[in-house]
Amino acid sequence: MHKVGIGVLVLDNSDVAIESIERVKLSNKGRYGIGALFAIAFLNDGRPTQVKDIATREGIPPRFLEQIFQDLKRAGIVLSKRGPQGGYTLASPAGEIRLGDIVRALEGPIALGDAKGDPRAKRKVGAETRRVTESVLLDLSLRVEACFDGITLADLCARAHELGIRRPVAQRLVYSI
Repeated sequence: MHKVGIGVLVLDNSDVAIESIERVKLSNKGRYGIGALFAIAFLNDGRPTQVKDIATREGIPPRFLEQIFQDLKRAGIVLSKRGPQGGYTLASPAGEIRLGDIVRALEGPIALGDAKGDPRAKRKVGAETRRVTESVLLDLSLRVEACFDGITLADLCARAHELGIRRPVAQRLVYSI
């Protein structure tokens, strides 16, 4: 945990200098995964969607997005279909896929603290204070997890409607001879 300015917690600071941290930040993998599944649910109405289409539309590197979809497939969140009409689809209705499910599939457990990785834990240095801070961080982790679990992909779709974002109209090509 890093305290900066107004006292902010960091989930992932691997791509941000500590001096510039201003808010809680999900990793790119988590943000891209949520964005990609929203694209399938909202923009493509749940139909099979190819990685290249999502990557182009969302500005996500295609190889990285493919890795993300493999993790989501292993977690049972998406299904894949091969062939020209293939791609990835949601394995469940958008109203049943929580953001917490996506984040856990891509990042692992949502945790703000963990004394196990702390070298001081072996030496028993600061054990009492660490016990208090880890207890608070565990409580906060459960609250953050509940927030992620309280929002589904259907909620994101509803938010898009509230913001006036419209689904693209499916183009039907008609050929006549």
